[in-house]
Formats: sequence, structure tokens, C-alpha cells
Amino acid sequence: MKAPLENKRIEIEQETLNHLNTTRKWAMFLAIIGFIILGLIVVIGLIAGTFLTAFNSGEKALGIPESLMFVPILILAVIYFFPVLFLFRFSKHTSHAIQTLDKLEFHKAVKNLKSFFAYIGIMIIIILSLYIVVLIIAGSSLAFLKGLG
Repeated sequence: MKAPLENKRIEIEQETLNHLNTTRKWAMFLAIIGFIILGLIVVIGLIAGTFLTAFNSGEKALGIPESLMFVPILILAVIYFFPVLFLFRFSKHTSHAIQTLDKLEFHKAVKNLKSFFAYIGIMIIIILSLYIVVLIIAGSSLAFLKGLG
């Protein structure tokens, strides 16, 4: 007969804590690199928007104001921000949990890791769905164009 769920426990040995600490360090490294790249994306977007506005030739080839070219870059930066934040929080809470053996901090760390993977998984589903829609539209367009000729 199985024991009730509340009687079951997972004990973490020192070797597992060492592996978790190594994982935490890599997660912190990736988070810091992610924040740096995020900052570079925003700065490059601002510079590009400024240059496009400053060197405006007067022709409206793009169809939208050059100063609004920063908006898609800002949207990408916001989308990219959350997984980096979840990785950073995972690393921070894991570090504290390992140092103090605090169960609540470990729970917060695992929760942030779950959020990271859920966010990445949802983004992959969205991107794959967009690819499928684009392929269907492209295929329909080719069939339509082939019928014209």
C-alpha cells in the first residue's frame, strides 16, 4: 500500500546540492549576458530610430514614421526580458536556498525555473504557429499566382 503524499519527502544530498549550485552559476551567467544583450537591443533600437529620423530623406518609402521604428524593437525587448528575469530569480533564490538550506527559497527557485520553461515553451508554440500560418499563406499565394500565368 502506498504511503500518503504528505509523508513522502525528497532529501537532497551534498552532491546534488553541488550540481544545483553549478546550475545556479550557469543560470546567473546566462541571465547577466541576457540583461547585457537586452540593454544593447534597446540602445541599438534608440540609435537606429534617432538616425532614421535625423537622416530622413523626405520620401515616405517605409510608410510609417521613422521614429516609430523603435517600437518593434521595444516589443522584442519586453518579450526577451521575462525569461531572463526568471533565470536571474532562479539563480538568486537557489543561491540563498543552498547557503541557508531554506525550503521556501528553494520552492521560489523551482517556481521561477518552471516559469522560465513555461514561457519558453509558450513562445515556441506561438512561433511554430506563426511559421505554419506563413507557410499556408505563402502556399496559397503561390497557387494563386501559378493559376494567373
